[in-house]
Amino acid sequence: MNRPLLFLDVDGPLNPYAAKPEKRPDGYTTLRVPWDSGTPGEHAGLSVRRRPLCVWLNPAHGQALLQLGYELCWATTWMADANRWIAPVLGLPELPFVDFGDNLFQERVDGVHWKTAPLVNYANSHPFAWIDDEQSDLDEDYVAAHHRAPGLLHHVNPRIGLREDDFHTLADFARSLETPQIIG
Repeated sequence: MNRPLLFLDVDGPLNPYAAKPEKRPDGYTTLRVPWDSGTPGEHAGLSVRRRPLCVWLNPAHGQALLQLGYELCWATTWMADANRWIAPVLGLPELPFVDFGDNLFQERVDGVHWKTAPLVNYANSHPFAWIDDEQSDLDEDYVAAHHRAPGLLHHVNPRIGLREDDFHTLADFARSLETPQIIG
């Protein structure tokens, strides 16, 4: 792996679920996913709803993500189901995913997000960026203390999803890894 990893959360960054429910954001399409199709929550034994899950996705995001210079990887409760439901709408190939297993939705006593340690372990000392809507300073501190390579935790507002400035931030981080660091 020569390129850094980009861990992709779905709900928040790609699906602005907190946007006004009556107004789909411009450029987005609506995907309706039946709850009996392996959607998030089913994995955690949460109650199943009868109406399909409404997901808003911007098809242009797929090409923009592919052009950033990262190895893309799902870091979402959708896990493998992101390849079934999300990737086709975005025009993404099948991507690897972090299998959160027993860590799924398991709150930690130290306040670090339940995804953070599994992502650091998955990255295995490779540089990474992680886009999500749930990181905190505690996650930043955990990555700084437990990850030997550069890591960018980039918060995305779940009311608006990924925007142009988010893509610029991700591209800048990837470019910064190409620049030799002078130690002296």
